[in-house]
Amino acid sequence: MSEQDNIIILTAEDGTEVEFEFLDLVPYEGKEYIVMLSADVDSDEDGEVVILELSNHDEVEEYRPVMDEDVLKKVFDIFKERMSDEYNFEDEDV
Repeated sequence: MSEQDNIIILTAEDGTEVEFEFLDLVPYEGKEYIVMLSADVDSDEDGEVVILELSNHDEVEEYRPVMDEDVLKKVFDIFKERMSDEYNFEDEDV
């Protein structure tokens, strides 16, 4: 899989396109959450991890913001545990 295969382009509310690198799909309490890293950063900056709820309506994937801080923390904790061999995590919140 090439690096381009991991890129997801989402359209913001203002119509601009934003690139993210797909990191993982995390199941939690009967739902699925996509964990992504902002791809629009300078090489000197660390990217921002973004977690969105994945839902399917009429065979169309939708990505919804997660408003519950507890859910965000739990999903990020699961992600960190699953990816601890691949990434070096600092003790930072999402």
